[in-house]
Amino acid sequence: MRITRISVYQVDLPLHEGSYKWSGGKSVDVFDSTVVRIETDAGVAGHGEVCPLGPFYLPSYAAGARTGIAELAPDLIGEDPTHIRKLVRRMDALLQGHPYVKSAIDIACWDILGQVSGVPVCVLLGGRYADDFVLYRAISQETPEQMAAKVAGYRSEGYRRFQLKVGGDADVDIARIHAVAAELQDGDRLVADANTGWLMHDAMRVVKAVRDLDVYIEQPCATYDECLSVRRNTNHPFVLDESIDGVSVLMKGFSDGAMDVVNIKISKFGGLTKAAQARDLCASLGIAMTIEDSWGGDITTAAISHLAHSTPTELLFTSTDFNSYVTTSIADGAPQRNNGRLAASTEPGLGVAPRFDVLGEPVAVYQ
Repeated sequence: MRITRISVYQVDLPLHEGSYKWSGGKSVDVFDSTVVRIETDAGVAGHGEVCPLGPFYLPSYAAGARTGIAELAPDLIGEDPTHIRKLVRRMDALLQGHPYVKSAIDIACWDILGQVSGVPVCVLLGGRYADDFVLYRAISQETPEQMAAKVAGYRSEGYRRFQLKVGGDADVDIARIHAVAAELQDGDRLVADANTGWLMHDAMRVVKAVRDLDVYIEQPCATYDECLSVRRNTNHPFVLDESIDGVSVLMKGFSDGAMDVVNIKISKFGGLTKAAQARDLCASLGIAMTIEDSWGGDITTAAISHLAHSTPTELLFTSTDFNSYVTTSIADGAPQRNNGRLAASTEPGLGVAPRFDVLGEPVAVYQ
């Protein structure tokens, strides 16, 4: 089997709630997503998606994804998409770094492999655990009162894990955490996610001020060393996200005792191949995980669901359903939230069929 054509689509994904806000005053109203279609000489086509969280979250941006794909795609024509690890090495040789650029291509190849193997991607990634898995709901950054008021509504949708967006003024964040914690019920879990937004002295103040609350602290500061310093000064369960972008830092984090939970974002690692490697390493080390991506629509949600559903249940802290946040559906067959939980498709591959009436004409074609 050989790749004969790679098509690239651009699609806007508006949010149901109007905007998404997090640390440092960052916000996004419409997400710019990139969908990749890989066609083969066997008549099988696979699809992937990459959607950076704006240009100011990680070292990635939407136009950069498409520009990077333009560098890679011509040299991938004629490659066998089912030899995924070989193809990943080829992409790494063609383009140093820029893992997010490679993510949608990698996901599309897993979609193809699943289809030709006749099994869902989650089976290829290790097997399906349980019937479904638990989701979290991100609470966009607003006033303490506004954020606390959203908990009941999200709980009515089945969510029991709440990721509170903090990382702003320390005093306001302390109030945010206390206000939302007061709304929790038995079985709920609260994560205060600073998204790198605090300086160390502010982070130290916050963890001290909420020391009596049952709350996880996620990525308080910009660097690994800063986060490790905060970790060593709190008894709260600790989550690392932005600092963990490869196996080497993951191993360092384990050696240093830097975290209790790791957030694995598919595009941050470069696709399902390397995200699954990190997942399997975490599973071997007994590190719990949140499985997700930076953002995305139906195809990204499908990819997340397969990686999450193939993660041992006791090690899957939580996952996410980005397609429920946005107003535009770009694929049929994508998993849909059911009472705060999600399940990967049982169809071969990712189990999704892109809606080309929504995607429109490709913005680039390579063949």
